[in-house]
Amino acid sequence: MSRKEARGELMNMRDCVVRRAQLEDLTTLVNFNQALAQEARDEKLNPQLLTQGIEGVLSDSNRGFYTVVELESKTVAVALVTFEWSDWRNAWFWWLQDVYVELNYRQQGIFRFLYTHLKTEAQTANVCGLRLYVYKGNTKAQEVYRKMGMNSSNSLIFEEFLLNKGIIGHCRTLCIVLTLFNILL
Repeated sequence: MSRKEARGELMNMRDCVVRRAQLEDLTTLVNFNQALAQEARDEKLNPQLLTQGIEGVLSDSNRGFYTVVELESKTVAVALVTFEWSDWRNAWFWWLQDVYVELNYRQQGIFRFLYTHLKTEAQTANVCGLRLYVYKGNTKAQEVYRKMGMNSSNSLIFEEFLLNKGIIGHCRTLCIVLTLFNILL
């Protein structure tokens, strides 16, 4: 389907369905994450490691959850939500990660639809704010996030890989977030 054809079908967001991902979505989630890594970082992820990582989220809600947007039973967008406890606010932040909208469905309000859904869900759950990672070079995505009302924070993220297997093997990251001012939504 061409972008133009998709755009015509998406004029009405009532045709879209937002839902939590299930194990049946695994292949799509793996494919979308591979596409995201290739597009944003020119990297190919280890498929076995990626599959295991996504299965880990789908089987353990303490790790987070994936939300998908469907149009006519086809998944067209996805976001992973993970959690960060804030002792300063005595509340949770939700981190939006691995945000991906299929190429033919971009610039049509799909991300806005997904983001609005997640923001409403977060407000209902008394989440104190939404945060997301975006690659420094992904200026298109940064502009989209600004248009949604998000701002770049005054925080820097430093990381140290504790197991030096990178994308080849199991990898845990120690992230030290230096927060000067937090942006709340």
